[in-house]
Amino acid sequence: MSSQIKKHTQRAAERGLLPQVGVGPARPALLKEMNAREVLRVLRQNTPCSRADLVRLTGLTAPTVSAAIERLIDEKLVESLGFGSSNGGRRPNMLRFNAQYGYVLAVDLGGTVLRVALADMNGTIVGKWSASSRSGSSPEQVIKLIRSGLEHLTRQAGLPMKAVNMVAAGIPGITDVDAGTVISAPNLMNWRNVPFRQLLESALGTMAVVENDVNLAAMGENWRGAARDASNFVFLALGTGIGAGIYLNGQIVHGADWTAGEVGYMHVPGTPDTAFALDKEGSLESVIGGRGIEQAWRNKLCKAAKAQQRKFPPNLTAMEIFELGREGNPDAAEILQLASHILADAIFNISLIIDCSLFVLGGGVGMSTALYDATRRRLDRNELLCPQLVLSTLGQDAQLVGAIRLALEAIELPASGSSREPAHSVDWAARVQR
Repeated sequence: MSSQIKKHTQRAAERGLLPQVGVGPARPALLKEMNAREVLRVLRQNTPCSRADLVRLTGLTAPTVSAAIERLIDEKLVESLGFGSSNGGRRPNMLRFNAQYGYVLAVDLGGTVLRVALADMNGTIVGKWSASSRSGSSPEQVIKLIRSGLEHLTRQAGLPMKAVNMVAAGIPGITDVDAGTVISAPNLMNWRNVPFRQLLESALGTMAVVENDVNLAAMGENWRGAARDASNFVFLALGTGIGAGIYLNGQIVHGADWTAGEVGYMHVPGTPDTAFALDKEGSLESVIGGRGIEQAWRNKLCKAAKAQQRKFPPNLTAMEIFELGREGNPDAAEILQLASHILADAIFNISLIIDCSLFVLGGGVGMSTALYDATRRRLDRNELLCPQLVLSTLGQDAQLVGAIRLALEAIELPASGSSREPAHSVDWAARVQR
């Protein structure tokens, strides 16, 4: 489990929501709590199943499992489905995890659109909401929008707002996930050292977690997308800006100063030699980000007009320019080839450092099949370091899916008494005390 999740565990314990696991000798009440966590964790992963299945899967004794199940049924975390089919003996009483016991809220903040999704404890989305946002929106204005989305979705689902147990928000910038602080977000005006988690928790009355939006997209693709169950891969988001979610050994890499994956500032041949500045566009994204591609097209338009040559369709998006290039327009084709060469060089350089065999392209520009095909051909020239390149299967929902996953993990705790730190252990009963 990441240090971020451990921090949330500690904060929840300090609020009296969780027992202080690992502090002092294990008392009988604490042991019962630990056993209930383990039974619930296994049941959620294997729902529906019988008590005998839970004994086998947890390694706990039958009386211990039965006691845990009775408690969880009383707390409405587990439901009895009645008797299942028999294989020769007594028919087993089947049980399932009650995914509607609580909910999580996922937030994806972009430069122009704020998107929110409400999901149950299985990660199933029960509603979505979006609103226009502006790059000049203050943190306080964004918080008001998020609260509006929360109110709308819970009202639509017929739920009280207190049914939401955790909020996870993706921010397009450098984010200290331990402190819950947005260090810098270049595409959001005047967002420097914003205590966003604290603002969220105060306004919504629930615990929250904040993460870089591209890291969330990587988590989403790993959970339910193109990199499902992959231990090592890189998610490259190409949109207005460019960022990477680096997933190594089953975990997101944040770096010492939370800047791991800020590849938009990378220097490769064909990009300007500019200095790193938190509030300014990076060298790589200035050329192959959405604005850079569209500016290159306008430059072509201007030159052609002066020379009284070919007429160009004005105000094309980067995706439209790439598609025009694939169809044979020479000027658009030149822009497409330059972008694919620069992108391939960036992927190659990242591969040299981390030796990653899978790259997932996403974002409004990165989902271009024309750019994907041209970049793939460029990479295929290499004898070594020729990673598999795939397109995102979640598209614009990658961030929301990743936020749902993070929110669920933020209210899941390791099974006590285990030396390992599983990615999906649960403590709904101790966490949700409304």
